[in-house]
This record gives sequence, C-alpha cells and structure tokens, in this order.
Amino acid sequence: MSNTPFNPEYQTNNIEGKIITALERISESFRVLLWNESKQHGLSPIQVQILIFLSFHEDEKRKVSYLADGFNMTKATVSDTIKTLEKKGLILKEYAPNDTRSYFINLTSKGQKTSNQIANFTQELQHPISKLDDQAQKDMLQYLLGIIKHLNKANIITVQRMCFSCSYYQKKENQHFCKLLNQQLQSSDIRVDCPEHQQQIGVVNLKN
Repeated sequence: MSNTPFNPEYQTNNIEGKIITALERISESFRVLLWNESKQHGLSPIQVQILIFLSFHEDEKRKVSYLADGFNMTKATVSDTIKTLEKKGLILKEYAPNDTRSYFINLTSKGQKTSNQIANFTQELQHPISKLDDQAQKDMLQYLLGIIKHLNKANIITVQRMCFSCSYYQKKENQHFCKLLNQQLQSSDIRVDCPEHQQQIGVVNLKN
C-alpha cells in the first residue's frame, strides 16, 4: 500500500502523512523516556505510570477497574501489576469495610518518594513546548484534543477525563461552558484530565 504515512515518497507531497509520522516519533520518544526512567528504578513502564497516577488522583480513581480503563488494559494485567508493586513495598490495599473484594490502592511513604522521583520523566518533551508562544500552545492543545475526541468516538481509546466527554460541558454559540463552575471556558481552560469529570450519559467505556 503506497498511500501510507510511513512511505517517504507519499509523505513528500502529503502534509497529513508528515504530521502522522511526527506524532509517531513523539510517541516513540515518550516510550523511550518512560523506559529509561523505569530501568533506573527497577520498575516496568506500566508500574511507573500507575505510581504516578496514584500520586495525583483521589480514592474513587485508585481502583483496579478504573486503572484498567484509564490505561486501556485488562483488569487481570492491572491486578498483577498491583501485586508486584505491593511486594516491592510501594503500595498498600485499603479494603472497603463492608466488601473485602473491593479496595483502594494507596501509596506507601516509599511509593510516594519513588513517585516524586519519577514524575518528571517527560521534561525533555515539555521543553520545546514551553518555548511556543501562548497562542501556539492553545492551538496545539485544541488540535490534540480534537484527535483524542475522534479516537475516543472510534473506540480506539477508552473514555477520557477531558471536558468534551463530561456531562458538565456545554458548547454555547461556539463557546465552551462548564455547568459545574457555571462559567465560560477559554480554549486554554479545557482540561485533558479533570478531577471533577463526570462521564456523559450514553458514552460507554468498552474496556472489559
């Protein structure tokens, strides 16, 4: 198939192909940075991601089912990861009083210290973005959110915690509006990972 972004001849006269290839390079850079950080701390890449996630999210999101959805993984895979982190003394399980099958996942002091050390592994990606002017950053955010929204609708990635999939979000006369905050949102206010996110009714997470 010649009309693929990975064909240099196709890329020459097709800017979409160049953009796709550029995104692939950035994705590969993220994986390299994550893998390097993992090796330094004797962890796997997913263990690093889960530790960071646990450090910054509240109880209801620190469950196996939520982690499985968020990372597009099976519950079994996440459960195995949690068992390993528990053996390493990085997390503790907090069981619900009336249901010993349900538990929250909390970081130990060692786990929090490790999370603090690894949370900035994306600095080399942040550096060139920080050099863009405000408008360029806002435009970049909008384009990326549009791609994420499309991938979510196409069931390629699971439900995201961004404004566009939130029941509090409305678009009024081409303006963004948050019903929870009861205020208009600027483009730069749109969140990719919102703590108050409430999934829109009818938007189904297909991850088992």
